[in-house]
Amino acid sequence: QVQLVESGGGLVQPGGSLRLSCAASGFTFSNYAMRWYRQAPGKERELVATITSAGGSTNYADSVKGRFTISRDNVKNTVYLQMNSLKPEDTGVYYCNAQNRYFQYWGQGTQVTVAS
Repeated sequence: QVQLVESGGGLVQPGGSLRLSCAASGFTFSNYAMRWYRQAPGKERELVATITSAGGSTNYADSVKGRFTISRDNVKNTVYLQMNSLKPEDTGVYYCNAQNRYFQYWGQGTQVTVAS
């Protein structure tokens, strides 16, 4: 059974940091590019960060460049999103996504709220 389980969300003050994790199981994790998306209330889901299957290349939305870092551990089957200098506009539900040429999987999401 395929599972992507996100964790690490919560309430943080502006300027703070959070580290999200997404634990994968039920598929060959190292064969999939991994992505983090987020969805703010009333807005469409947007792509935040991407990492290739071997972890050799990453990409970020302009809004998070220099503040967020995506990484992965293909031994632990886990992808991470380190979020620093958080802003209120970073608030939303963060989703983990796994995709290769044939399949795509989603996690259930974890809430991140940036507020004072």
